[in-house]
Amino acid sequence: MKTVFEKPASVERKWYIIDANGKVLGRVAAKVASIVRGKNKTCFVPHQEIGDFVVVINADKIVVTGRKAEQKIYYHHSGYPGGLKAHTYEKVKERHPTMPLEQAIKGMLPKGPLGRKMAKNAKIYAGIEHPHTSQKPVPIEA
Repeated sequence: MKTVFEKPASVERKWYIIDANGKVLGRVAAKVASIVRGKNKTCFVPHQEIGDFVVVINADKIVVTGRKAEQKIYYHHSGYPGGLKAHTYEKVKERHPTMPLEQAIKGMLPKGPLGRKMAKNAKIYAGIEHPHTSQKPVPIEA
C-alpha cells in the first residue's frame, strides 16, 4: 500500500468556533490543539500543517479546577541575571485574559517552526466579539 501525501494547497481548511464560557482550560486547549494540528482529518501526517482554523471566544470566562487559580504559576525570564519572573494564574488572567489558554495550546503542539506555524491558526479572544464572521466558522463543543 502506498503512502498518500497531501499537498498543503489541496487540503480544505475549515473554520470552527468554540465558546469557552464556563469550560475547563485543559479540555478546551486539548480540543483546539487537536483540530489545529489536523488530527481530526483522515489525511493527518505529523510533519505537515494541514489542520483547520479555530476561533475561541470568551477566553476570559474559562475556569480551572481545584486550587489551580492560586497555585498554578507561570514563569518567564527577562534575559538578565536574576530575571526570573513568576506570576500566579489569577494575576496573569487579570492582565492578559487569553494568555493561559494560548500557553496551554502551544504546550500541546509540536516544538519548532511547525508548531509555531500551527499556533497561529488558533485565534483567541477574551470577549464574544471576533473579526472572523466572514469565514463563517462552524460552532463545535469543546
